[in-house]
Amino acid sequence: MTVVPISSAVMTHPVRERQAQELVSRLRLGGLALDPAPHDPPSALRTALVAWSAVSPGAGHHLVVQDDVSAPPDLLALVGRAVERFPDEALVFYTNWHARNGSASRLAALAGAAWVRAVPEEFTPSLAVCLPVALAAEFGAFARDSAERHDDEVLSGFFRTKGRMSLLAVPNVVEHIGTSSINGHAAQGIRLAVCPMDATDADGLLRRGWVLEELDWLPYMRYGEGYLRLPGQEKAADGGRGHIRWRDALPAIARSSQLTEERVRDLVAEHMPLGLATDVARTFGPDFAEELWVHCLFMGRQAAGAAHRHAPQNAAGPADVVDEDALARLKEAAVSTVGPAGLSPERRPEAGPEKIRLMTEFAWTAIRAGERLWQDAPDG
Repeated sequence: MTVVPISSAVMTHPVRERQAQELVSRLRLGGLALDPAPHDPPSALRTALVAWSAVSPGAGHHLVVQDDVSAPPDLLALVGRAVERFPDEALVFYTNWHARNGSASRLAALAGAAWVRAVPEEFTPSLAVCLPVALAAEFGAFARDSAERHDDEVLSGFFRTKGRMSLLAVPNVVEHIGTSSINGHAAQGIRLAVCPMDATDADGLLRRGWVLEELDWLPYMRYGEGYLRLPGQEKAADGGRGHIRWRDALPAIARSSQLTEERVRDLVAEHMPLGLATDVARTFGPDFAEELWVHCLFMGRQAAGAAHRHAPQNAAGPADVVDEDALARLKEAAVSTVGPAGLSPERRPEAGPEKIRLMTEFAWTAIRAGERLWQDAPDG
């Protein structure tokens, strides 16, 4: 196996310097990238520019990790094997459970994919990102004069200019810790990985699993309500950042999906399990229970379609077979986060282990119904 030289840095602020240094020591990373102006208004980009410029001589790739994460001791080795497979890609090793990219990762997991192309209009999850050093230098030049303070937004802006968004690792071995935010994200509440996985399982999947490049329409949830991202939405006047409720989006996909609001209502009446729905509604309300079930119905349908259309074309190689048990665990991990991630931030602390198990069981009933829906009436 080729050894890919990777340098690394942990971006941090002096108030977290001790925490960051412990992370460097535990993961054997290159060193700290400290905020150069810690007394100025918060700016993740200011620190990110330091981190992305801290490339070691001779390195072919550079990994930047933020200070508020946990990760396995062999993270660098896992990243190195991913870089060997995708030497020219921007690789992202953590994705938020509540974002559009989180839903893309969750859908990819259900389709059986190990990587998914990020959506163009959303921020790039920047807790653990690896770039080829030439691309890192280009990003530094692109971002140097930006007035934006969020590095995740500027990363996406940069990738859009390149015409190629990052590849998201569907199994996440990097996890966000804490809810505080130097850069103003605390209002988003509990923010965790979309598909948390053991490093051994994740490594095998990332080395051999296929890549989901095309998402078609994408269901996602935010603040307890379901939405659909439409194909080509990034070309809209607002850059695609607007949110379209699923009822309003259905007419745009009715011909290809054979779904109408009336049809969805019929499916809810026919297949949503009343007992589980009542149990979810008891804590989080009937509206949330129904929105979650409809969202998972859409997700199951789209995952089944994506697997049918794309899986045979994107395998790592004919001799590479993923561990089916690991893949099953990935799917379970993905579905386990759909309930709490779909809640509004102030309600997420109510989702303890029992509530998560309940929402996961409930979500699976909708996913299975969605899979059957696609099998009965696949897209043309």
